[in-house]
Amino acid sequence: MFNIEVPEDELYKKLDTPFSKDFVKISLKDDPKKFCVMPQSFVDLDLERIKNMEIFEDDVWVVTYPKCGTTWTQEMVWMIGHDLDYETSMEVLLDDRYPFLELNGIVPNYPKNMFEECINLARPRYIKSHLPLFLLPDQLWTVKPKIIYTARNPKDTAVSYYHHYHNMNGYQGTISDFIETFVKDIMMYAPMNNHVIDFWNIRSQPNILFLFFEDMKRNLKQEVKKVMKFLDKDFTQNEIDKLCTHLSFESIKKNKMINKEEDIKHLMSLEGIEYNPEKYTFIRKGKVGGYKQELTKEAIEMLDEYIKKAEFDIEYQF
Repeated sequence: MFNIEVPEDELYKKLDTPFSKDFVKISLKDDPKKFCVMPQSFVDLDLERIKNMEIFEDDVWVVTYPKCGTTWTQEMVWMIGHDLDYETSMEVLLDDRYPFLELNGIVPNYPKNMFEECINLARPRYIKSHLPLFLLPDQLWTVKPKIIYTARNPKDTAVSYYHHYHNMNGYQGTISDFIETFVKDIMMYAPMNNHVIDFWNIRSQPNILFLFFEDMKRNLKQEVKKVMKFLDKDFTQNEIDKLCTHLSFESIKKNKMINKEEDIKHLMSLEGIEYNPEKYTFIRKGKVGGYKQELTKEAIEMLDEYIKKAEFDIEYQF
């Protein structure tokens, strides 16, 4: 089913970090244009078992390209799906309520077996993944559970991904090198264009809800109502207002059940780095158009060309 290619391009080596290295290009044998860049550890550990994973109709999946509002979407979906259970949400880590399917394949020394946690979740299971459509479990497309996909404009995504990769993965390269690997589809989980296009093309299916990060920033209440309708939930206006306060970016950033502070501490301890919350937080700025303050004119032009190359009918909001 898959071709596994070890790339020769030296740019791939620039992406090696203590947690993610030895990148390979995974492609479909019958459609080589469908490919994804992942560490060899993902191939060894997760590729086949995820493809063959048993899926249930009452599963609720959140799928995104990295740094597109995943955590924010997860908390929104979990809260709505669990009838606004604030007590549990404030006592149980989001990563335990909504685990990350392929985490062990990209962080081999992670102390929990996340695949086992996902398959053993009490139903209905809430599962997160960054995998592209063709690497997700085959049964997703026959059983058809609910899937929420969140997209974000590539310029802000690339900047956010750089800070994540630098501070959590130990990346030592420059932001210029990072943007080059991003637009050349060398980055882990690349290519972003294909990742988004594949879900955009199936957005009309009744079990798919396609959201934009920018819409969540501009009108969170509107997006909450979309998810409510999708999950067949109905809340009062006061309940919706309270939920939007809980989901405000400022609240999410401070919420220790959501902001992954303990994960960051653990990963940095493995590198022998002292955690400094003033320097880096997992939920960073969450701005629309924040790339304008961080990227050079040349980098922005490279990303503009990358977006044009996608040739799809999404008009990203900047």
